[in-house]
Amino acid sequence: MKKLELHWQILIALFLGIVWGFFAPDSVPYISWMGTIFLRALKMIIIPLIFTSIVTGVAGIGDAENLGRLGAKTFAYYLVTTTLAIITGLFFVNIIKPGIGAELGFSQTIDGVSSTTNSFSDTLINIVPTNLFEAMSQGKILPIIFFAILFGFFITQIGEKQKELMNNFFNAAFDVIMKITMFIIKFTPLGILGIVAKLVADQADSILVVGGRLALYLVTVILALGVHFFITLPLILKYVAKVKPWAYLKIMRIPLLTAFSTSSSSATLPLTLEAVEHKAGVSNKVTSFVLPLGATVNMDGTALYEAVVVMFIAQAYGVELGMMQQIIVIITAVLASIGAAGIPMAGLVMISVILSAVGLPLEGIGLIIAVDRIVDMLRTATNVWSDSCGAVVVAKSEGEKLNVEK
Repeated sequence: MKKLELHWQILIALFLGIVWGFFAPDSVPYISWMGTIFLRALKMIIIPLIFTSIVTGVAGIGDAENLGRLGAKTFAYYLVTTTLAIITGLFFVNIIKPGIGAELGFSQTIDGVSSTTNSFSDTLINIVPTNLFEAMSQGKILPIIFFAILFGFFITQIGEKQKELMNNFFNAAFDVIMKITMFIIKFTPLGILGIVAKLVADQADSILVVGGRLALYLVTVILALGVHFFITLPLILKYVAKVKPWAYLKIMRIPLLTAFSTSSSSATLPLTLEAVEHKAGVSNKVTSFVLPLGATVNMDGTALYEAVVVMFIAQAYGVELGMMQQIIVIITAVLASIGAAGIPMAGLVMISVILSAVGLPLEGIGLIIAVDRIVDMLRTATNVWSDSCGAVVVAKSEGEKLNVEK
C-alpha cells in the first residue's frame, strides 16, 4: 500500500483534531500531550537553527558589499509587502465597516497588554544584546540574529586557515540541526492532531457564542488575508521573480499547514527552511539570511490584521479615523510588526501600540479576543508564505536558478 504524502497526513490530522475537539473534548488530554511535545521539539531547535544558519549564510555571502546588497533587497521586499498588506486590510475594513453597530457590552479587559509593549526605539536598542546567552535562554530572536550576522561577517575577515575551520564547523553544525529537523518533521501529523484537538476543545464554546456578533469582522479579515495570500504575493512571484506561483505554493504546503496549526512562524521556521532550500532550490546563502530574519521582522499577515482590528475598534466606538490617522495606522503597523514575536497571540500585544498612537482605548482589544486564535492561525500562514516568497524574490534577483521557474 502506497504511503500517504506528509501534507495529506497533516490534512487528515487537522480534520481528526477538529472532530475530536468538538465531539470528545473530555478525552482531548489523552492526545494533547503530543502537540505539546511537538511544539517543544520545534522550539528546541529554533535558536541553534537560526544561529548556525545565519552564521553560515553570512559567511558564505562574503564581503560587506554583498551583505549590504542582500540586506537592502531583503528589507525592501519586507517594506513593500507589509505596506501592501496593510493597505489591503484598510481597503476591506473601510468598505465592509464591520465595527458599525458592534456590541461594546461584549468587550473584555485584557490585563497587562500595555505594560508588555516596546516602542520602536526600544526595539532597535534591544537588538544589541548585553548578554548573548541570556538572549538565547529567553528566546529573544532579534539580538541573536544581530550577533549571528556580526559573527558570520567577521569570519570572512580572519586568516584562511581559521576561516576554513570556522566555516567547516558551522556548516557541520547546521547540517546536524537540519537532520534533527527532518526527524521532528516526521511527527508533524501527530503533533498537529494534539494541537488542533486541544484548541477546538478550549475555544468551541466561545466561538459558537460570539460567532454571530463577530462574523462580519472575521469575513473582513479573511477576505483581506485571502487577497494578499492568493493574489498580491503570487503576482509578485509571477512578475517580479518570474516563477510559477502555484508550483511554489505546492512546495510550501507542509510549512503552511504547520504554520496554520501552530500559529507560530518561529516554530515553523525549520520546515520553511527545508522546503525553500531543498525543494524550491534557493541557495543556503539566501535562505539562511532571509528566512530567519523574515520570521522575526516580516509580518504581513500580522500587520494587515492589526490595521483591520484598529479600524474595527474605531468603528465600534464611533471614532472617525481620517486619512492622516489611517496613514499613522499604516506607519505604526509596519513598525509594530517588526517588533512582533513569531509566537501565538503576539499580534494582540502589538495592537496596543497602534491603538495608543491613534488615541483609541486599549479595552477595545476585548472585542475581538474571543475569535483571535482563529485569525491568528490565518495570519501566521500568511506571514510564513510572505517570508518564503521573499526568499524566492531575493534569490532570483541574485541570478539563481530555481526549481519553480516558468
